[in-house]
Amino acid sequence: MGLVLGSASVPLQIFRTSQQQRLSRGLVSLLMVSSSLISQVGMTQSAQAQTLAYCQLNAEAIAEKESLRTSSLKGNKEALDGYKAIVNKHADSLQQCRRRTWPRDQAIWLRLYPCDAKEGAVDDILDRIVNRGYNQVYVEVFFDSQVLLPASDNPTPWASALRNSGTENVDLLAQVIQKGHERGLRVYAWMFTMNFGYSYSQRSDRQRVLARNGRGETSLSFVKDGSQAFVDPYNQQAKTDYYRLVQAVLKRKPDGILFDYIRYPRGSGSDSVATRVEDLWIYGDAAKQALYDRALNSKGRELIQRYISKGSINSSDIAAINSLYPDEGAPLWQGRNPSGNDTVASLQWQLWQLSVAHAAQGVLDFLALASLPAQRSGIKAGAVFFPDANQVVGRGGFDSRLQPWDRFPSSLEWHPMVYGVCGNTGCIDNLVKRTLDGALSGGAQVIPALAGAWGQSVSNRPSLEAQMSSLRQFAPQVNSVSHFAFSWQEPQFDRDRKFCQ
Repeated sequence: MGLVLGSASVPLQIFRTSQQQRLSRGLVSLLMVSSSLISQVGMTQSAQAQTLAYCQLNAEAIAEKESLRTSSLKGNKEALDGYKAIVNKHADSLQQCRRRTWPRDQAIWLRLYPCDAKEGAVDDILDRIVNRGYNQVYVEVFFDSQVLLPASDNPTPWASALRNSGTENVDLLAQVIQKGHERGLRVYAWMFTMNFGYSYSQRSDRQRVLARNGRGETSLSFVKDGSQAFVDPYNQQAKTDYYRLVQAVLKRKPDGILFDYIRYPRGSGSDSVATRVEDLWIYGDAAKQALYDRALNSKGRELIQRYISKGSINSSDIAAINSLYPDEGAPLWQGRNPSGNDTVASLQWQLWQLSVAHAAQGVLDFLALASLPAQRSGIKAGAVFFPDANQVVGRGGFDSRLQPWDRFPSSLEWHPMVYGVCGNTGCIDNLVKRTLDGALSGGAQVIPALAGAWGQSVSNRPSLEAQMSSLRQFAPQVNSVSHFAFSWQEPQFDRDRKFCQ
């Protein structure tokens, strides 16, 4: 499938087969350890041994490093030299351990707070991450309408996460990359993508950027938390804003960049399924215009417009377009091969296919544009997605997120969020298997994101040890894994950092 960035003239290769095959193939058819852990109450000795097998440091090594760190903050030069030495020692030990331990790469998802700008805070966080055996960290740099860029160097329409007086020049992202490298960590920038955030949506000059469905809704009212503001991926302003953001992040030279929220919003109940064209987020001005431009003749354009405006077509519409354009043959649009046996029902089904494919193509195009600066810079890029967000539901309906991850480029890392909740590893394993099956043809690298904590079950999810053990047993070819999230590992420490305690 050829992608022409920023253009509405992207060819759609609609897979034409029987309805049963379409439904079974899904959307493709339409798109073509820290000390606190060691001392944790209730953790058995066998669990301790198991977690230490994942390159986690023992309590003595952790305590020695922390003592030197805290002493160095008090101006003790000897302690500072000792601290630097032990940081280097642990970096070497971590790299050696990960080279001989499955998985080779083990990452953690991390959100930083304004309070982390205080002296020594980033060191403390990254030390704890190394203590737990992680050799990669995914740092959230764009979320909730704010960016992890200094206020003095923020060329984006979003506010800096650090907004307190005196922090204008603090570059937490650059700090965590530098200090991460000192500890042998690879540091990725993790970013929201099509979800631009509430504050962005309130700007008077960005109202046309938001995605809209056929009922005139934006995601602010559609998603019950009222904080998610998804954009029209065909909108030029949205693309320009995001491209500049990515460029600003890449100036800090992270080891990789991860794109999250590469999809449309998901509603609750019946709103979680798109069954009618009005359910699709293609009613923004740019998306509608791009859809109309997929027509290959005047009859096709008129029929698309009537279908989008009314949600259906009838025999009167067919008669009207024949009267308007008597010199043209059948209505045409990208991907359509007209048949002499076309009926109103078959035309309406084809228009539904076109509309769904158009919505999904917008997601693919936006991801391609977002990842372009990284590819040009030789920096790894990855896509974060839900393995079940591209499913067909019922007879011709689709998960409203319309996340066509099985069409994501294999040149990107694939990061499926396998957050299944069923009290055991079965549903989690199934999500990994679904992703691996989807990656077979293109050979994409799959890096599952597991949710949980070491040594304990959380929210009806098995411990990370149990999830890791099961993953290794049924998918030994997977050699990179991530864990969501650092805040789950040390919730009290996370709360203290959040409120500067």
